[in-house]
Amino acid sequence: METISVASPRSATRSWLSVAAITASLFVFVTTELMPVGLLTPISASLSISVGVAGLMVTLYGLSAGLGVPFIVAWTRRIDRRVLLSALLAILALGNLITAISPNYPLVLTVRLIMGFANGVFWAIGVSMAMRVVPERHSSRAAAIALSGISIATVVGIPLGTLLENLTGWRTTFLIWSALSALVFVAVAVLVPALPSENAVSVREVFGLPINNVQLRMVMVAVALYVLGHFGAYTFVRPFLEESSSATPTFIATLLIIYGVGGAAGNFLAGYTVTKNLRASFVVACTGLVASLLLLLTIGHSKAGAILALALWGVSFGAANLCQINLTLAAAPNTFEAAMSINTLAYNTSIALGALFGGLFADRVGVTGAVWFGVALMAVSLLVTLGARRKAVEAG
Repeated sequence: METISVASPRSATRSWLSVAAITASLFVFVTTELMPVGLLTPISASLSISVGVAGLMVTLYGLSAGLGVPFIVAWTRRIDRRVLLSALLAILALGNLITAISPNYPLVLTVRLIMGFANGVFWAIGVSMAMRVVPERHSSRAAAIALSGISIATVVGIPLGTLLENLTGWRTTFLIWSALSALVFVAVAVLVPALPSENAVSVREVFGLPINNVQLRMVMVAVALYVLGHFGAYTFVRPFLEESSSATPTFIATLLIIYGVGGAAGNFLAGYTVTKNLRASFVVACTGLVASLLLLLTIGHSKAGAILALALWGVSFGAANLCQINLTLAAAPNTFEAAMSINTLAYNTSIALGALFGGLFADRVGVTGAVWFGVALMAVSLLVTLGARRKAVEAG
């Protein structure tokens, strides 16, 4: 993988500022994707739709992010990555602006669908961009910093959006996020160096990667399984806590913050361990995911037990996310962006299906069933990883 050499302290500083700009990009993309979760009630009331229909703002966004990315990444394979990321942020800023002033729900859904495509492309190119702007020995750390944007969005962004809605209204919240997206656009344009496209491949070659590359196929199976399990359980963590321990909304909010902080810690911890032993890091992360849900089922009825379970869950999920990025790189080092587009397809589709299957279990056997569903899928992911060939997961 090409990297940009760092010849002086000034250029080193600029390299890490570039990583910061890419991290901020991830922050605005994630908060834009999940912002409606905290705003469904006022949005549904304002646009005269049900809360369930309003939830399509998240569902369609996620589906387009996953299903469209392999095609778009292949079609844009000749475009400089800084230019492409700038275009994606422009779409995000414009989309949030149109959402803020939209007179009807069909227009909101259409815009969210388009923004979802932009989100998926960012996931395919963003982390690899962060890894390219620093020396190769720091690439894992740069990826960890970029991925911390997820945790920052969870801990700060989404609660802040909900607070802004309470103070100003949901339309103003999206207007503010449009301005924030525009600021990140400027940061990327100023700080990120030109990054010519690497590993350009056609659509046919993109979809052929998991067929022809056994290592990548095993990674995608493991990723799909643990993401299915995670979101199958995480989607219903609030009703589970309310049912099992009569947790108050304030305590649940505290737990989710603990989870988010744990995710950031897991990212940074894995940033150091993946360079030592990538396979072991992912195995430990998956083991932690299974253990956290088992703790939630057994001692989650107490406050201390719930705190321990959510903290371990956050750390393990944050570490697993960084590990799977590096596993993808190890499996397809010469076609990383194309492999990441397949990764994004598997990841985002698994988010939607995980919430769907978790909901089926929750409706038929109770929310505890959704958590057991998560345990089962994460355990299978762990077994797949343990059974994979060592050469498929060795990386630096």
